[in-house]
This record gives sequence, structure tokens and C-alpha cells, in this order.
Amino acid sequence: MVTLRILTTDDWPLWRDLRLAALSDAPHAFKARLVDWHHGGEEQWRARLHLPGAHHVAALMDGPDGPATTPVGLADGLPGADGVRELRSVWVSPKARGRGVADRLLEEVERWARASGGSTLRLAVIPGNEPAIALYRRHGFTALALAEPGGPLADGVARELVMAKPLR
Repeated sequence: MVTLRILTTDDWPLWRDLRLAALSDAPHAFKARLVDWHHGGEEQWRARLHLPGAHHVAALMDGPDGPATTPVGLADGLPGADGVRELRSVWVSPKARGRGVADRLLEEVERWARASGGSTLRLAVIPGNEPAIALYRRHGFTALALAEPGGPLADGVARELVMAKPLR
């Protein structure tokens, strides 16, 4: 069974462990690199969770130590201007993939985005990350194509693919 937990600044060790696991497992899926976060101290981790208006979610699965003890995923929702909310840092552990964990994380961030007055939920994904793109399409996101180019990637040439979903 999967339980979602809304993170606070006091949950920084859990968020740190999940973020480092995500960057280690799927470096190709994120603009951030492990080296950018690996040596971050408590202040750096707390600061990320302290962003005003943000919504940070961890997914926990039942484990050998009891119910909802094994961290298996994360997602962030960040506020933006003009009713735009951003979905960021989605990741699910390989041992939990295919069990609906990513769906639950996206649904929770979308719930937050609506509740916080958002009119659009937006994300940026690395081109070629077909499993993620398929997940986002399944949840109603569409590519904004050239209308809104994403940020540049490490090679300085390729750009993120920006996708969005109207919330109203």
C-alpha cells in the first residue's frame, strides 16, 4: 500500500534521501545533477522545503518494518505567476514502478494546484524521457512546442520540453 506524506522543513532528511536516490537512479531525467546536491548540508535541504507556497510530497510504501515505512517517490508543486503552478522533481523508485505511485503523486500535486488557485499546471521534461512523457500525457498534459521553449540543457543546444494542463 502507498501513503502520501506532505513534507515540511522538518522532513528534510527524507526529502534529501529521496532526491539523492532520484538523481542517482535517473540522472538523465533531471537538469540538476547529483554533484549539485550531494554535499548539501541541512540548511540547503531545509531551504528547498521552505519555499513559500510550495507543496512537497513523498510516497511511502509498506515495508518490512511496518506500514508506510519505505520511501519510494517524490514530487514537488511550486507556485508561479498568473495562476501557473509547476510540477517538478517527479521520481519513483524502480522497486515501486508500475504500481500507480507516479499517478498518485501527480494527482496530489494537481489537487494542491487547484486548491491554491492555480489555473494551469506546467512542467518541463527532458526530451527522450518517453516513460515520463507518456505519464504526463495520460494525465492530460500537452506539449507547448515552440510556443514556450524550455530551458537549455547541459549541452547548450537541446531544450526541455514544456507541457501544460489547464486546471479549469
